[in-house]
Amino acid sequence: MSSVVVVGSVNLDTTVRVVRHPKPGETVAGDDGSERPGGKGANQAIAASRAGAGVGLVAAVGHDHAGDVCRRSLRAADVDLAAVSVIAGGVTGRAIVTVAADGENSIVVIAGANGLLTPDDVVDGIPHETSVVLVQLEIPLECAEAALRRARAIGARAILNASPVVAGSAPLLQLADVVIVNEHEHALLGRPAGACVTLGARGARWGDWDATPPPVAVVDTTGAGDAFAGTLAARIALGDDPRAALTAAVTAGALATTVLGAHGVSAT
Repeated sequence: MSSVVVVGSVNLDTTVRVVRHPKPGETVAGDDGSERPGGKGANQAIAASRAGAGVGLVAAVGHDHAGDVCRRSLRAADVDLAAVSVIAGGVTGRAIVTVAADGENSIVVIAGANGLLTPDDVVDGIPHETSVVLVQLEIPLECAEAALRRARAIGARAILNASPVVAGSAPLLQLADVVIVNEHEHALLGRPAGACVTLGARGARWGDWDATPPPVAVVDTTGAGDAFAGTLAARIALGDDPRAALTAAVTAGALATTVLGAHGVSAT
């Protein structure tokens, strides 16, 4: 039985390494074009599983090679895929990720099958026994709302990673027990009180608690925020107090930057 259910996106990421990110209208040469499983939902589900929680994922993928690759990586991480819909004729979501020499990334996301997830899929995919529901915003807003309302209905902790910030997402903050944002998202949403704010290399702040990451050699920041969110959800589900959960999440986010790709797995 899953103690954490993640509702979110599944993508196949194409990662390209560049010396620096191009300016508007500029072309730069890339030296890597590897494909790796990603998507905020998949990344967070894998992180939660690695942190020790039983994890289920509610998502949608296409009936294609990219979907097969992504589901294989999720199974390898012991994520329950019973609520992952395979859409006949659909195309699995994609992300184009450029990673500069300093490890910073820029990402373009193509929704694909993620946009075909429905509120009914979400409600049906979250069992009554779930302890924590974690949702992000790379899926339709009505699905994120359905996930948060389902969490409330069954007495589960509702965690919203309000990323990316999209028009109409602000009302969802009132449905969440915990809101995870980075500094930019925090500002865009009007700096909601009580948010768990990730601070990049400086760690994170949640209420009265602060956590600082261990020193690491940064290779790629892709997926660091997802490792943080998934680990925080898992540690909450496993009974950690907020300070301990935050510390574990910050450490997981830092370690995620030491490998290329969202969770260090290449497509084969």
